[in-house]
Amino acid sequence: QVQLQESGPGLVKPSQTLSLTCTVSGASITTYPYYCTWFRQSPGKGLERIGWIAYSGGTYYAPSFKSRTTISRDTSKNQFTLQLSSVTPEDTAVYYCVRARSAAPNRNEGYWGQGTQVTVSS
Repeated sequence: QVQLQESGPGLVKPSQTLSLTCTVSGASITTYPYYCTWFRQSPGKGLERIGWIAYSGGTYYAPSFKSRTTISRDTSKNQFTLQLSSVTPEDTAVYYCVRARSAAPNRNEGYWGQGTQVTVSS
């Protein structure tokens, strides 16, 4: 079956870049018509969609994240990555990756990773 696993540093210093990797098993990240989406969840802002990368490699970033977000992939490793630059403590959240047929999946759609806590602090 399909499984997703987020990985990366749990602590990032302010002004630096948050980098996470989503490893997908059981399905190819290039399979039509699936999208891999990054979300984050925090008590203050709830669940936010950061952006996605499609089976084709095309990307989309939510307006509030567009200026400092890069989503990419490594097809040889079946992985998607998230880079969020110039982070502040407001970026502290649990980060999730999702593979679904929808580019804006609800919590009960597709396959979700278990989430990884990222704390921005000096």
